[in-house]
Amino acid sequence: QVQLVESGGGSVQAGGSLRLSCATSGYRYSSYCMGWFRQAPGKEREGVAAIDDDGTTIYADSVKGRFTISKDNAKNTLYLQMNSLKPEDTAMYYCAADETWVGLNNEYNYWGQGTQVTVSS
Repeated sequence: QVQLVESGGGSVQAGGSLRLSCATSGYRYSSYCMGWFRQAPGKEREGVAAIDDDGTTIYADSVKGRFTISKDNAKNTLYLQMNSLKPEDTAMYYCAADETWVGLNNEYNYWGQGTQVTVSS
């Protein structure tokens, strides 16, 4: 059974940084596409960043140059380094996994429970 568990969320002031982690189990981690999504209150869930099994990455325009997605295959863990955080980055952040390349679409087969990120001005 595929399991994804996010951690690393919290409260930070604008301009600060956080690193989210997503611990995975139950599947061949290295061969999967992984993504980070977020959902703010009253808004639809949106793709933030994704990484393919070959290391190819894609980012939403709103986070380019500030966020970095990476993964450690030895630890079966996905990361999202978030720098220069803005109040508009406040949301619940989710990691997701799929056997094929999904990119920033909401069509991943597997999802974590989320971790809250709050950025104050």
